[in-house]
Amino acid sequence: MIKSRSNLSSLEKYWILYDVGNSAFIMLVSTIIPIYFKNIAAANGVSQANSTAYWGYAISISTLIVAILAPTLGTLADTKGYKKPLFTLFLMMGVLGCAALSVPMMWIIFLVVFIIAKVGVSASLVFYDAMLPDVTTDERMDVLSSLGYAWGYIGSCIPFVISLVLILSAEKFNITSAEATGIAFLINAVWWFLVTVPLLKNYKQVHYVEVEKHAFANAFKRLGNTFKDIKHQKEIFTFLLAFFFYIDGVYTIIEMATSYGKDVGISDNNLLLALLLTQVVAFPFAILFGKLSKKYKTKDLIGFCIGGYFFIALFALQLDKAWEFWFLAVCVAMFQGAIQALSRSYYAKIIPKEKSSEYFGFFDIFGKGASFTGTMLMGITTQISGSSKTGVAFISLMFVVGYLIFKKAAGMQKS
Repeated sequence: MIKSRSNLSSLEKYWILYDVGNSAFIMLVSTIIPIYFKNIAAANGVSQANSTAYWGYAISISTLIVAILAPTLGTLADTKGYKKPLFTLFLMMGVLGCAALSVPMMWIIFLVVFIIAKVGVSASLVFYDAMLPDVTTDERMDVLSSLGYAWGYIGSCIPFVISLVLILSAEKFNITSAEATGIAFLINAVWWFLVTVPLLKNYKQVHYVEVEKHAFANAFKRLGNTFKDIKHQKEIFTFLLAFFFYIDGVYTIIEMATSYGKDVGISDNNLLLALLLTQVVAFPFAILFGKLSKKYKTKDLIGFCIGGYFFIALFALQLDKAWEFWFLAVCVAMFQGAIQALSRSYYAKIIPKEKSSEYFGFFDIFGKGASFTGTMLMGITTQISGSSKTGVAFISLMFVVGYLIFKKAAGMQKS
């Protein structure tokens, strides 16, 4: 199933499978869930601009919660025996939250349940990313991280296509579109859990901090020490600052694309099919960038991806036709997996391995903080101006700032 599987260990394959699982829910977040939410909000008299803003606020709240929790949870997870239980806890929060979305409810309650599920998946990724040093070597991190995103994209298409066929053919099954969407949420929740089982059964924490007692109290103490250390480790701190700015635009484009497309008049079917194409195209490009990392420096590839996203944001400013949305979807697919995978592996190689969860907690602060800033900015500017394009203009500037700071961070790299 997985490319070059003969070169992958069983544990590396199981690690990749979690990307296949959680990507199913992440795919829903960028496609079916916002469309479903905007439709039930419209049925209750909420305007298009306001529903886009409320969706942005919900994403912002979920990312803010994780950004606050991530450093403490990450520090605790570095304690021997804690990483897998914490990963499992938030995995189940996300899976059960996804399943709960299938229950008919008011739009405001729907957003609350969505926030719970979003917190679950986002927090689980803190521990999942921190497992990377436990399951592979430094030399294999770029490739494995890229394969994770690649197979996540293509694997998530399986439950998504089933869901899409079910929703678009609801009448043939003698059910309503809303009922079909509810069943789709259940299908994706079950898929997410089942493909994660091999990792849950076989993962063992290799790198950890020995703490004999008072793990919680010790975690807070270590957290303070790590925060001081990061401020003095210029390469790590500068990279995190750059990551904050450029990933802001990436996450906002991913999470707001469907809502934005709907606002500029793209039909639901075109939105869903174009975003499905994004997953398919992203698969080979994520693998391609993983292979390119063997020939070119990771920092140069990340810089190239940031530039690509900047031009994508500029193109989105004039988007008003279905074919343009399709073209934009393909362009996003070219860089989406690469910029996330290479950023993850780049960071994993410059941090202390025994404190991987702790440091990835801070990685999540900068990543989720950026997502919070971007989606909140998108929501506020859309409500003030009455147009989503104002928010996109601000987002494009984030790529410029992120690129300039990243070039400075890359210049500090020792090798």
